Amino acid sequence: MFYSVVIPVYNRPNEVDELLQSLARQEYKNFEAIIVEDGSTVPCKEVAERHAGALDIHYYVQPNAGPGQARNYGAVHAKGEYIIILDSDCLLPPSYFSAIEDELRNEPCDAFGGPDRAHSSFTPMQKAINYAMTSFFTTGGIRGGKHKMDRFYPRSFNMGIRTEVYRVLGGFSSMRFGEDIDFSIRILQAGYSCRLFPQAWVYHKRRANLRQFFKQVHNSGIARINLYKRYPSSLKAVHLLPALFTAGSILLVAASPLCPWTLMPLLAFAFLIFADATRKERNARTGILAVAAAFCQLAGYGSGFIRAWWQRIVRGKDEFNAFNKNFYK
Repeated sequence: MFYSVVIPVYNRPNEVDELLQSLARQEYKNFEAIIVEDGSTVPCKEVAERHAGALDIHYYVQPNAGPGQARNYGAVHAKGEYIIILDSDCLLPPSYFSAIEDELRNEPCDAFGGPDRAHSSFTPMQKAINYAMTSFFTTGGIRGGKHKMDRFYPRSFNMGIRTEVYRVLGGFSSMRFGEDIDFSIRILQAGYSCRLFPQAWVYHKRRANLRQFFKQVHNSGIARINLYKRYPSSLKAVHLLPALFTAGSILLVAASPLCPWTLMPLLAFAFLIFADATRKERNARTGILAVAAAFCQLAGYGSGFIRAWWQRIVRGKDEFNAFNKNFYK
């Protein structure tokens, strides 16, 4: 089977270089790589040209329009039976495409996604953030965990879809964040089959500090309300938990001067995260950073969710006007 790998990129030539190196090491070789430069001021054209001898690479440039529209631009030029969407900060194990081939031969489907992991070479902070984004204790396992509190929706850092289906549905919407979940919902609503490929995982090399991570997940919390406005049935109990955690934490901290014991639930949660992350990563420093990342993830998402609920549900603002500074130029 022939695949078209679409990679949107914005000012990340070093990341693209690493991703293309991992593509060149694939056991399965029948694919093309389509790079879409989304208005970058630091282009990766030279990087793409450097890998042209080892890979079937096509390089395109468009004015900055966001990752969703960059993916759509790349999909127009795709020749494969399936389009594989990858973020530029991902690395692939050599078995990535072999795993996809095995899954599609055993049980064909229209769309799929895979989970993400942390590579041994990642920094302790990158591993901590990866833990916060993938642990059952922080996200409910909804990004591809073995145990999860909601159905799996493919996300754009590691997503595959039949090219014909992509074009019938029109690809990604104009949403700045949450556009991948929006697309997954539309895939399912249209009656197409979609499932998790557990072995088609990627290393997700997030280049973020805690401040940047907070902003990212804050915007994801906002996006969840925007998705609810479009698809009311998409809001599940698991999506409410970060908001409840955020509001509850504020109340517990506010009450602590009168009763220090109110902090015990937060301390117990912190110890749980520390112990679990330390066990998984075999590193106590990563465990400590995972506590900070987990609180950042929950508070960031929860505060974005609450803020969007106030602006869009209570005040009735529309998607573009409510958070113009967060999402749009």
